[in-house]
Amino acid sequence: MDTETATDTETFDPGAGWRLHPQVALRPEPFGALLYHFGTRKLSFLKNTVIVDVVRSLGDHGSVRDALRAHGIDENAERPYVRALGTLADSHMIVPV
Repeated sequence: MDTETATDTETFDPGAGWRLHPQVALRPEPFGALLYHFGTRKLSFLKNTVIVDVVRSLGDHGSVRDALRAHGIDENAERPYVRALGTLADSHMIVPV
């Protein structure tokens, strides 16, 4: 992992509010969803429906952790979700509120 990526990931705060970037379209798929950023032309795949539901609801919650809890993901199970959301933040698919 390069230093720039490590630094970007460290700026993702799951205790803060995040939302889908306004230039990102989310298209549901049987496996999860596709995210397309019209500004950067980046494409991301969400590979399960739980993370799709979390991403869709981020703007409705005060923090990422609140969104995770609302979808039944407790502290012991949150690590892969936080990592995935951090990756989406690094690629500007989600942005701070």
